[in-house]
Amino acid sequence: MAVPKKVTNYLDKAKVKYDVVKHKTVYTTFDLANTLKEKMDNIAKTLLVKADKRYVLVALPAHYRLDLDKLKKLLKAKTVELAKELHMQKLLGIKPGALTPFGRLHKLEVVLDKALVKAGKILVGAGSFTEHLRMKAADLHKLESTTLGSFGAKAVGKVKAVAKKAAVKLKK
Repeated sequence: MAVPKKVTNYLDKAKVKYDVVKHKTVYTTFDLANTLKEKMDNIAKTLLVKADKRYVLVALPAHYRLDLDKLKKLLKAKTVELAKELHMQKLLGIKPGALTPFGRLHKLEVVLDKALVKAGKILVGAGSFTEHLRMKAADLHKLESTTLGSFGAKAVGKVKAVAKKAAVKLKK
């Protein structure tokens, strides 16, 4: 599955520089890092969250765990939770695991963890399981007018086990 034209047209129209990075089929950022021999710091994990009654895209380094309390404060929300896969499919029309950080394509706000901006060039989801995009985090921030914050924490220990479990679930 290649990068959808909707994504490349959006980036081209905005004159954002990016490279398409082809790879074997992967379902998790952990598998992507292993496949491309890439540091997890340089891979953006994009999640869909529900903050009160609105949906927000959240991008943070692949090996970070989302701290919902920090995100709740940043978004000035009473409740924040991960969106259910069913809502992701209905709202965005995509398969779980193929989420992009391009909220404007879906009229969604984007929140970006500051750790990604420090990484410089990052790999982001492109709506494909066989291709990702490499671009400057600063370009993503500018393009999406993201809210910057620190709402992630490095996950320790069980990253590999959790990634394998997620990959098995996505393959079904």
